[in-house]
Amino acid sequence: MPQSRPTHPRSTTHSFSASPAASAPVVLTVPGLRGSGPSHWQSRWETVRRDTRRIELGMWDRPRRNPWVTRIDQAVRAAGAPVVFAAHSLGCIALAWWSELAGLHWPGPVRGALLVAPPDLGFRPLAAELADFAPTPRRPLPFPAILVASADDPWISIAAARSLAADWGARFACVGAAGHINAASGLGEWAEGQVLLQRLIDPSQPAPAPGDDACARPAPPAMDAAAGSAMVGG
Repeated sequence: MPQSRPTHPRSTTHSFSASPAASAPVVLTVPGLRGSGPSHWQSRWETVRRDTRRIELGMWDRPRRNPWVTRIDQAVRAAGAPVVFAAHSLGCIALAWWSELAGLHWPGPVRGALLVAPPDLGFRPLAAELADFAPTPRRPLPFPAILVASADDPWISIAAARSLAADWGARFACVGAAGHINAASGLGEWAEGQVLLQRLIDPSQPAPAPGDDACARPAPPAMDAAAGSAMVGG
């Protein structure tokens, strides 16, 4: 597997005050391991939002970095408009790898990215399944991003999520105790997430991000392999 590039110094977050293109963007969802079922907020968005469609990454149960990166690249090239990503879990890591390997610059085809519940690739019960995506790329992203974390996500600690947001130059948002922020979280169309998405789609319309207070609590007990697997995708 190709080695990652050296880690760069932490960047400041991108300003949301300007967009690289005047046309309305396309929202591309990037699911994670095992995909996103009909009750997942990504699937619900694809149903209720006319601007939203899924990147069909394939290999949902046995994901591989390079094929997923290629599918992301193809989807961006075929979009015909600026792109805003709505990525979940392993999809966030795949998106970071695409940004790393594509050598993107700002401004470019991507207007922003909502990065929801990126996992810690060292999560033991699933480490083997995620190994092709390791190590997590930590180069600053060349577009505005919001990283959304949950206080009781079994895949990543709040400290690790904050650190990743800082390395990527992303705004950090906490949504309280919402598990892996997937179908099991029971979010429906996830109105709070759509508020954050709109902040990326139209930077001229400020919208408050959830505060950090909801995540200022002790970490939950570690899950076993079966429980952790149940939190995947959905």
